[in-house]
Amino acid sequence: MLAHARLRAAVLGLVVVGLAVGLVADALGYRQLTIVAWDGPAAIVALVVAIDFIAGLWRGTLGVDLIALLAIAASIALGQHLAGVIVAAMVASGAALEEYAGARARRELAALVSRTPVIAHRTRDGVIVDIAIAAVAIGDELIIKPGEVVPVDGAVVQGPAILDESALTGEPLPVTRVVDQTVRSGVLNAGGPFVLRGTATAAHSTFEAIVRLVRSAERERPPMARLADRWAIAFLAVTLASCVAVWLWTGEAMRALAILVVATPCPLILATPVALICGISRAAGRGVIIKGGGALERLSRANVALFDKTGTLTTGLPRMTGVEVLEGFAAAAVLHDAASLEQVSQHAVAVAITAAGATASALTIPTDVAETPGSGLAGLIGARRVMVGGAGLLRANGIMPPDEGSAVAQAQAAAAAAWVAIDDRVAGVILLTDTERPEAMTTVQTLRAAGFRRLVMLTGDRAGPAERIGDHLGLDAVFAALSPADKIARVRAERAYGMTMMIGDGINDAPALAAADIGVAMGARGAAAAAEAADVVLMVDRIDRIAEAIAIARRARRIALQSITVGMGLSFIAMAVAAFGYLPPVLGALLQEVIDIMVILNALRALGGDRAGPAPGSTSGVRA
Repeated sequence: MLAHARLRAAVLGLVVVGLAVGLVADALGYRQLTIVAWDGPAAIVALVVAIDFIAGLWRGTLGVDLIALLAIAASIALGQHLAGVIVAAMVASGAALEEYAGARARRELAALVSRTPVIAHRTRDGVIVDIAIAAVAIGDELIIKPGEVVPVDGAVVQGPAILDESALTGEPLPVTRVVDQTVRSGVLNAGGPFVLRGTATAAHSTFEAIVRLVRSAERERPPMARLADRWAIAFLAVTLASCVAVWLWTGEAMRALAILVVATPCPLILATPVALICGISRAAGRGVIIKGGGALERLSRANVALFDKTGTLTTGLPRMTGVEVLEGFAAAAVLHDAASLEQVSQHAVAVAITAAGATASALTIPTDVAETPGSGLAGLIGARRVMVGGAGLLRANGIMPPDEGSAVAQAQAAAAAAWVAIDDRVAGVILLTDTERPEAMTTVQTLRAAGFRRLVMLTGDRAGPAERIGDHLGLDAVFAALSPADKIARVRAERAYGMTMMIGDGINDAPALAAADIGVAMGARGAAAAAEAADVVLMVDRIDRIAEAIAIARRARRIALQSITVGMGLSFIAMAVAAFGYLPPVLGALLQEVIDIMVILNALRALGGDRAGPAPGSTSGVRA
């Protein structure tokens, strides 16, 4: 990609230099130098265009670049050297602009993608050595440090391991794996360090299997033609028919050449990438990276939105929703004691309980605290002995939670539950759920207003929590407990309703992002695999930015179409004038450059916003 971009830039530079040298040589009377300076770069551009044209035919596409190729070749053959190099300059600048759009998006994503794990910490005979992930062998013992992504599938040797598996499963709350339990690659270590024994190589682990799904989905996604190429066949037919007819009618090759020169599709080749690049730049200013003009165009045409749940429609962070107490206990007192004890823990559930308790009352500093990683903790709050954690922790300490009743039913229905015991008696259970993003409802409403036909949730989480959020947001359908392969199948099925846009953040979303017509990744806290598979990456942790990006994309495409319509209309008028012999080739090339400038200036409007105000979905004019 980088070499291709440099080639385009080098060709453009060569054409500009050749044009300038030729003008100077012509003014000084050096005719042969003028011809070489103009025809040489023009011939190189013609060769590049010919190679691209043949490659397009091999892929089954026909581009309007053929007209430019014929115009350059005919100009050189008929001695219209200046006209040829002017057309070449236009073609080279359009190609360079398209390469620039893709290169800019790739540079913006470099830091994000670098989060993918590339090394593992192997421990052997008490020595820790960093090795490449590809070098991990089955049976190797690896240290997984806090905050690291597990590099290969394995089993816990020394633990427990507290893991954030939301990127794989969609389950929002951390889970605990004890010794001999399995851990899949791609999950995040949300607790302290633990030792993992590899049970698969990197190439045969869960993460790599998902990457293979991504590649397969990308290959199967229908290709989208360039905006400029959709009018190729019709415009080619009209142009070539006009040239042949005028040549046969008048016998003057110069008239046919003049038609070719003014018919060179400058508005298609130049205005379109300029407008799309402007749209990409404006989206980047709002924290949205769009990977090239093709991605922006597909985004502008999407009308079916598919959402992941955890980390996309929700924050992926637990929030307390209530306290269910047993007889003899008050909810406020149970919450106070539990939150006071949880102050000293960094577990995600502890943070949520502490935040809820601190809001209700002043907390007490606990003493004599003992934490069992992944299970819970116990300590003194004043003179009371308090224990907070899973039902298994209470049983291990001889305290038996109830088997039935309202508290048990509520705990089973909740996303997570923390049982509380006070002075060796079960006092109640604290209920937690994943928090819906505050901007999720606004985003859904904005997409409805923008004409989206269908809004659907695709999640690996359980049906209960997913359906509650889907019902609250008013989604058209909710599909829960989906594997990555299930998500791909669902994306394909949703194509029956229109052009699909999948929005997700986890590793398990990456195949679906690749399979959708346009994939959008929550890149601020999401997985690097999702960002790589997606066409659009939200670099700020706000889902409403996708509504802004769609508005920007639609405006950029609308301006591009305006530029095409006006520019090609002027070109047709110029073709008619040339057909009657009133427009020689060089003057026609210069007139086409004037048309170029007009359509480019119009295309540059995509850098700004609508006069009415910020793009839909915007909640603030402040940049993130």
